[in-house]
Amino acid sequence: MTKSELIGQIAENAGISKSDADKAYDAIISAIKSGLKQDGNVPLTGLGTFKVAHRAARAGRNPSTGATIQIAAKNVLKFKASKSVEEEIA
Repeated sequence: MTKSELIGQIAENAGISKSDADKAYDAIISAIKSGLKQDGNVPLTGLGTFKVAHRAARAGRNPSTGATIQIAAKNVLKFKASKSVEEEIA
């Protein structure tokens, strides 16, 4: 599903214009990003939980040369679906 398809469904289901749905979509994404920056954890009841996890530095291998390289540590985003969502898509 693309962003425009999602906005179209939001507008249709909520009975609002696509412009208002686009603003709501942007506000939700902004709130999730802000919550991840502050707390590192954003639970959305009925959907799942977004969580920031730290990935440690590690050794890797360049597939074209076979040379060992060092991969830097970084923060990654993880999502764990709620039980109700997992049951619905199964």
